[in-house]
Amino acid sequence: MASSHSATIELPQNVSTHLPKARNTHLTHMRNLEDVKEGAFLTPPEFEHPGYDKSDMEAVHFEHRKCVKPMDYVTFYFMKCLRKSFDFCTGYVEPRDVQHQIEIANGPKRMTREKWMTRVVVLESVAGIPGSVAGFLRHLQSLRLFRRDNGFIETLLDEAYNERMHLLTFLKLANPGIFARGMLYVGQCLFASLFFLTYVVKPAMCHRFVGYLEEEAVRTYTRCLQDMKLGLSPELYKIPVPQLAKDYWHLGDKSTFYDLINYIRADEAKHREVNHTFANLKLRGPGADRNPFATDVPSDPRPQPHKSLKDNRGTGWERKDLLL
Repeated sequence: MASSHSATIELPQNVSTHLPKARNTHLTHMRNLEDVKEGAFLTPPEFEHPGYDKSDMEAVHFEHRKCVKPMDYVTFYFMKCLRKSFDFCTGYVEPRDVQHQIEIANGPKRMTREKWMTRVVVLESVAGIPGSVAGFLRHLQSLRLFRRDNGFIETLLDEAYNERMHLLTFLKLANPGIFARGMLYVGQCLFASLFFLTYVVKPAMCHRFVGYLEEEAVRTYTRCLQDMKLGLSPELYKIPVPQLAKDYWHLGDKSTFYDLINYIRADEAKHREVNHTFANLKLRGPGADRNPFATDVPSDPRPQPHKSLKDNRGTGWERKDLLL
């Protein structure tokens, strides 16, 4: 069960009281408090969240898996190209250090609530594609070959559901404008089609790409948490947490937006670990590996993957270290 403790943060004053007009704030508009409220019927989560220890969530940080194989280089630089384009369209500037982060927060390129919402809505709308496409294709493969899937389908669909919960949470708080919606339509069509075709031919390459994509997601949410800690986005910290998020992550009534982002970052760290690990496995043919995240191995003292953040390896588990 996830912890319901909320973070108490003393917000320092690192932002000037006289700020220049921020750029790229028109792509998304914040909703009012009435929109955040739920209707009469709220469907309970179909996939139960595993819950994380607070210490494990706080320990999450950016980790990068070094490129070794040609597949790694292709997927990594393709992801970086997408990242640069995404940054340009959403007006995002990656800080070099804390001082640069403070400088950005006091200039026209600062991250406002609207810019953060634009970024995370677009990010999560794309992040929900790989798990659903991969799970669908593995489902068809299982039916076609008349054999079990070794536990991959459930993990992949759970990942897609988790990413969709991220998106639904943010959509309770913000309403994307026409340009942002246009980016989503085009991006989803192109990315889903390309991912589908590539997964049919080279599933390991797709999982490596998602692993690198999740590295960037962890980096983005870490920046968001730092902005709140440093007092660079006080209006972000005050955003209410929707009820559907409280139900899914088992958050208390006093939980803050900081707590919510902490859980979401932890989810992305888990997806990073899972996909980098899947890319290291034998996914097809005779003797294909099982999903090491599907079930625990209690009889062996060696550390093994599981659903929580315990023993989390941000660069993935190597095949030689797994009990398959």
